[in-house]
Amino acid sequence: MKTRSYHELRRFHTFEERYDYLKISGEVGKITFGFDRWMNQQFYTSTEWKHVRSEVIARDRGCDLGIEDHEIYDRIYIHHMNPMSPADIEQGSSDILDPEFLISTTHATHNAIHYGDSSLLRKPLIERRVGDTRLW
Repeated sequence: MKTRSYHELRRFHTFEERYDYLKISGEVGKITFGFDRWMNQQFYTSTEWKHVRSEVIARDRGCDLGIEDHEIYDRIYIHHMNPMSPADIEQGSSDILDPEFLISTTHATHNAIHYGDSSLLRKPLIERRVGDTRLW
């Protein structure tokens, strides 16, 4: 698996290009932390994580995949561009707290990235026009 980075991600200017770059195409139900789930739950409540999370949200301006006009109005998820493992936490890998390997997403975008399912992505709004009587 290639290492993904924010520096590389910035080369892509559209939401679709960024999604394609990040998608993992994982398997539904594939075990990531399994019985070690307590490890990532402990990690996500750490002071270090909360600080980095705020930094990434500010850098991305609260936008999905850091794309303007894709503001997030719900809970913001911070996606590890390179999946985190229990070993990363145990060994104190600096990558899991490095903004270079993190990006802001919505829950739906986060799931679409992990499962490679673009149907989970937010659909673009259809602009209404005067005299338009057809419902979406």
